[in-house]
Amino acid sequence: MTRFNLTTLDLPTLHRHAIGFDRMFDELGRTFVNSRSDGNYPPYNIVKHDETNYTIELAVAGFAQDEISIELKDSQLTITGEKATAEDAVEAEYLHRGISSRSFARSFTLGPDVEVREASVTNGILTVALEHVVPEEKKAKKIAIEYKG
Repeated sequence: MTRFNLTTLDLPTLHRHAIGFDRMFDELGRTFVNSRSDGNYPPYNIVKHDETNYTIELAVAGFAQDEISIELKDSQLTITGEKATAEDAVEAEYLHRGISSRSFARSFTLGPDVEVREASVTNGILTVALEHVVPEEKKAKKIAIEYKG
């Protein structure tokens, strides 16, 4: 029997011993790839409103409407901001430059039953509303007990 611990955890090796868990390993791999440190730009919050409703708040001050995009693919929510460069714009001489205007890509792995409800920007904060929708077949069921005799 193969023993695994935190110092010897090798996902490809573990994958060979766990038949039928392909999706779980794909999710783990995607989570670890997205956890690489890209700094904290842009800063964000994840807010839990109740058991099924969440929002992601992302600071996007300074980005125009056509410079931000949101894409959902295979439970991966990716928010990108790409600053447009004006070729004829005059570059100013900054004495201090503390407001960042660099491009970004921030990804969030969503659960299989999480749906994006809406996205809006208010006061420089992009808010993405999420809802965990549990299908009927996955909800808990009350089983009637029949007493005989």
